[in-house]
Amino acid sequence: MSTEPRPVPGAGAGDRGSAYLVGMVWPKSSATTVEEHLDELAALADTAGFREAGRAILPLREPSPATLMGKGQAADVGAVARGSGASLVIVDEDLSPAQVKNLEKTFELPVVDRAGLIIDIFAARARSRESRTQVEMAQLQYLLPRLAGRWAHLSRQVGGGPGGTKGEGEKQIELDRRMIRHRIDHLRRDIARVGKAREVRRHGRAATPQAAFVGYTNVGKSSLFNAIVSAGVFVEDRLFATLDPTVRKVELGKRGAFLLKDTVGFIRKLPHHLVASFRTTFDEAAEADLLLLVVDASHPSGLEQMEIAEAVLRETAAADLPRLLVFNKADRLSAEERDWLAERRPEGHVVSARTGHGVHDLVRAIADRLLGRETLATLELPAERGDLLARADRLATIERVDPGPDGALHLTLRATEHALDELRRALDGAEEGTR
Repeated sequence: MSTEPRPVPGAGAGDRGSAYLVGMVWPKSSATTVEEHLDELAALADTAGFREAGRAILPLREPSPATLMGKGQAADVGAVARGSGASLVIVDEDLSPAQVKNLEKTFELPVVDRAGLIIDIFAARARSRESRTQVEMAQLQYLLPRLAGRWAHLSRQVGGGPGGTKGEGEKQIELDRRMIRHRIDHLRRDIARVGKAREVRRHGRAATPQAAFVGYTNVGKSSLFNAIVSAGVFVEDRLFATLDPTVRKVELGKRGAFLLKDTVGFIRKLPHHLVASFRTTFDEAAEADLLLLVVDASHPSGLEQMEIAEAVLRETAAADLPRLLVFNKADRLSAEERDWLAERRPEGHVVSARTGHGVHDLVRAIADRLLGRETLATLELPAERGDLLARADRLATIERVDPGPDGALHLTLRATEHALDELRRALDGAEEGTR
C-alpha cells in the first residue's frame, strides 16, 4: 500500500479541511492509471474545498461486500488517514451504503465516494434555477438507497413491535423514502416544464446555425467561448467551473452569423444520477449543427479524456453530430510539440484561449462548416448595373475591381457558394434582360 503524502493543493471553495484519497488497482488496471485518477480526484477535492492530506493505492482482486477493500487494508488506511490529520476519506469508487457505514466505523472518519463528491461540487456550483433543480434531484436519488444507516439506531433501540410489527427506525425510513420519492416526482415535473420552455427557445433559434463546445471538464471550453464572443462567462482553473449552458451569437459581417454554446464538462465515472438529471443541459449540445470537441493539448491523458467525452455523448442525442476537433492550451506546448500535434492530428485545430493563438482560424473553420466555405471567384458585371455591384458588396468581400471591355467591371471577390450562386443568378437575369 502506497501511503506517501502528496503536495497539498490550494484550498478550493473555502477551506473545509483535508482529505485522504484512496484508489484501487484492479486486475485489469495499473498503478499508473490509478495514480492519474487520484490526481483528478485531488482536483475534485480541491474544487470542493478540501486540501489533500495524502493518498493510498490498494491492490485488489475482487471487492469486499462489507468494506470494498480488505479488513487489514482498511485498518491501515484508517490509521494513516488519522495520522495525517485528515478530516475526511474520499474513495475513488462507488460505495454501497453498507460499505460507507463499515468504513466510517473502521476509519473513525467520515467517508465519501467519488459520486458523492461530484454531486457535492455540483450542488455548490449550481446557479440557475434549472441547474439547482437538477442537482437536488441527483442528490435525492443518491440519498434514497442510503437511508437505512440513518435510522438503524432507532430499530436497535426499539426493536420490532408486537406480532412482528416494524420498529421506529423502519417506519422512519419508509416515511423518508416516501417523502424523497414525492420530492423527486415534483422535481421531475419542474425539469420537464423547464425543458419545454427551453424547447420553445430552441425553436426560436432554429433558423441560425449552431455550434456547441463539448469535452472533458477543465479543458478550457469557457475560456475559448470567451475568446470568441467576449461573453464574460465564469472561468476558473478548477473542475466543473461551468454548469449552466450559455448561448451567444457570433456575427461575421457579410458571411452571416452563428450561435455558439458553452456546456457542462464531462469527467471519468460521471454519476449516472447526474447524467440523467442534467439530460436537458446535455441535450443543448444535441441541438447544435456542429460539436466543437475540445481537448487539453498539454494534458498527458488528453486522448483518454477525449474518449470519455465521446462516451458521455453516446448517452445523449448528440452521438451522431459532426465534430470539429480542437486542441486547446497550446501555449503550454513547445513549438516542436505544436508542430508534432498538427502533423499527427491534421484534422484538429491547435489553439490557445489564453494567448489567442489559432482562435481566428478556428472561427473561420466553424464558419466554413456552418455558413459555407468561402472561395475566391471572379465576376464580370455590365457597366449599367450598379445595383449588382451593390449586391456583390453586400453578399461578399470584394478584393479587387478592374475595368473590363465596354465599361464592364471585372470583380475579384471572396464569398460562400450560396452567395456566389445568388450573384450568378442575378447576373444571368441581368444578361437576359439586355437581350
